[in-house]
Amino acid sequence: MAKPDKATAVAELTDQFRDSAGAVLTEYRGLTVKQLQELRRSIGDNASYAVVKNTLTRIAAKEAGVEIADELLVGPSAIAFISGDPVEVAKGLRDFAKANPNLVIKGGVLEGRSLAVDEITRLADLESREVLLAKLAGAMLASLSGAASLFQAPLSQAARLAEALRQKVEEEGPAAGADATPEADAEAAPEASSDASDAGESSES
Repeated sequence: MAKPDKATAVAELTDQFRDSAGAVLTEYRGLTVKQLQELRRSIGDNASYAVVKNTLTRIAAKEAGVEIADELLVGPSAIAFISGDPVEVAKGLRDFAKANPNLVIKGGVLEGRSLAVDEITRLADLESREVLLAKLAGAMLASLSGAASLFQAPLSQAARLAEALRQKVEEEGPAAGADATPEADAEAAPEASSDASDAGESSES
């Protein structure tokens, strides 16, 4: 590769390291062009997969401030530069490697932290961002539904109590002595007058 071409390749790799959330280094020895295309589809829009030269990658990583162990840059190398959900990238690489043993996951970096192969495997076992967001949304809706039920319960209980009291009044009528009728007042008035006249006659005698 001519020197200008090397400089261009290093610059492009440096930008990819800087613009990516992380990178997973793999060995692709024995994979066909068709299989590489399938691999790119398996990681979707969450990462770009590029075949790289180890020497240029080492230089680019250093310029980007990314630490990559020398043992990861051995043999035919290709890198998945992560731009989306790292869990989906790890899942895609893991599942493809199971079906195509020629793909070997060597390690990687994520948010400036080195990742061993077993850590990438554990990352692949996690739930994706979409699943976690869906679960969070479901939990929030359940909480809102529970709160609504909590607020509505006292109102419904009060309505049932009011209806029960209304039915009781209709069945039993007003409480005795609660309200005096006009007829009762009229009957009580003559008796009061008679008592008063008797009291006057007694005092005169």
